[in-house]
Amino acid sequence: MKILVANLGSTSLKYRLFEFAVGQERMLARGGFERVTDYGAAIDQCLAELVRGGALQSEQELAAVGFKTIMARGINGCVRLDAAVLAAMEAFNEIAPAHNPPYVNGVRRFAQRMPQTPLVGLFETAFYQWAPEAAGRYAVPEAWYQAGVRRWGFHGASHKFVAERSAELLGRADVAERVRQLYVDGGRRAVAAPELRVVSCHLGGSSSVTGIRNGVAVGNSLGMSPQSGLPHNNRVGDLDAFALPYLMRTTGLGLAEAERLMCAESGLKGLSGLSNDIRDLVSQAASGHTGAQVALDVLVHQTRHWIGAYFLELNGVDAVVFTAGIGENQVGVRAAICRDLDRLGIQLDPEVNATVRAQEAVISPANAPVKVMVIPTNEELVVAREVRRYLEQAKR
Repeated sequence: MKILVANLGSTSLKYRLFEFAVGQERMLARGGFERVTDYGAAIDQCLAELVRGGALQSEQELAAVGFKTIMARGINGCVRLDAAVLAAMEAFNEIAPAHNPPYVNGVRRFAQRMPQTPLVGLFETAFYQWAPEAAGRYAVPEAWYQAGVRRWGFHGASHKFVAERSAELLGRADVAERVRQLYVDGGRRAVAAPELRVVSCHLGGSSSVTGIRNGVAVGNSLGMSPQSGLPHNNRVGDLDAFALPYLMRTTGLGLAEAERLMCAESGLKGLSGLSNDIRDLVSQAASGHTGAQVALDVLVHQTRHWIGAYFLELNGVDAVVFTAGIGENQVGVRAAICRDLDRLGIQLDPEVNATVRAQEAVISPANAPVKVMVIPTNEELVVAREVRRYLEQAKR
């Protein structure tokens, strides 16, 4: 079974092709295109590359195309992306303006190009379906909650991958199997004592922290929209609910411009006044740029805040995991986040930490009570696995 996973951005198309056989999974090809102005042409080129490279004999070999979809009104989990689901995604366009519109557009172009091929989405909110209700509620009227004003949580595919892989590395095959079966049995699969408690830090262009108990999420720092939680590369993160109406009333700022500023000119870019690229910020902070240092300090502060929240919620942790572009590569950011946490059992081995970039490793001392780990994420593999499961269940 061959499954193509397409990652769609507002001007990009990245893809990975996976093959599944009995007891075997492997990635056959990967690639992508930037500055996409015509999704139809990009899809044609993607399929042509896969055939020309020998990964596919023809597009008819594809069992499905999978998508890391973000959110939809009233829909969650892994589902066929039919007209009703796309309409439900469009209903949340204003909540996820940088994500939902390009996905809806791209999926429709795939449907036009490949009408007989199943198109299946794994929603980023899916991993939080079994979190405690209190973790998903804002203190708002019930009617607001029913309209979708709640903490949804995102980066589900990444945090699910970390939940499974960290369990494997910590010798908890029972918990890893629970994660693998999570979307089948909703976390009802029993695991042995003691509890396995993990905090997963997905730090990248978009960032979030998740608490995980025995492979099941207890919450996520992202809330109703992907603009919430930690500061992102150019998206605002958490903001007091009265800040926006205050600015609109006192400065004359219009709603459309306020949305643009929160989605494109805030986050690390807004804090630094310089760049949304963490590499630029690290370099400039080392040269004395005050704004760059402030941006790094706020990211570190907010990450520590959420690690602390889940440390308390989980009654301690067995592992803290760093993943995604910043988490996997930025040695100094990891060190700053873990600084002076030894009384919580969280320590780094500075020499090991300094050598680890984009590779799986334990970066805490061997005798540390809490394992600090780097686990490169593989969201596309999670999507492909769940799409495969969806197809197999649909045949039954």
